[in-house]
Amino acid sequence: MVITYHGAECFKVSFADTTLVFNPISKQSKLTPTRFGADAVFISMNHPDMNGAEEMAYGAKQPVVVDGPGEYEIGEVTARGYGIKTQYEGVERYNTLYQVTLESINMVFLGALGSETIDPHILSELGNIDILFVPIGGGDVLDVPAASKLATKLEARCIIPMHGNENAVKAFLKEEGVEVKPVDKLTIKKKDLLEMESEIVVLKS
Repeated sequence: MVITYHGAECFKVSFADTTLVFNPISKQSKLTPTRFGADAVFISMNHPDMNGAEEMAYGAKQPVVVDGPGEYEIGEVTARGYGIKTQYEGVERYNTLYQVTLESINMVFLGALGSETIDPHILSELGNIDILFVPIGGGDVLDVPAASKLATKLEARCIIPMHGNENAVKAFLKEEGVEVKPVDKLTIKKKDLLEMESEIVVLKS
């Protein structure tokens, strides 16, 4: 599995011929959209910074778009979405937390989560988390201490921070008491993850 970061909360996850994208940036965003083909798109919130599904249709690939709670099967991918009420840019919205399994790797994508308090029922459904995508930076999403607290609680093997700027990432690493050099991509297998324990990976955008 190969994971690359494309800014904000946009991640591309590839394995063999399957490509997934979380929260692609749309043309309506002030951020820079990225365009490539995907088989499935997961959108946490209906916001221009996260709902650019139209950018993920490219060549022969026309993605299945998942944009809310429910259970999904897309080829070899299984996914579940959980809706969580939150405030974003001063407006009450729903953020969808996704649990996505590909190549036996259990990924949990928190989206634009604003509080570390998650319904215990949802937490009980997440299982052993291999890769956790956690928003940091404060404001509309988790501040650094809350993100750190939640990451510890979820006991993920690998933690990937997102959403926040470079200063937020530095603050998160300081909170965790580690030094991590950013990398262009994460190439990983299930057996690699089984040897990891709360390891933080910072991806360059």
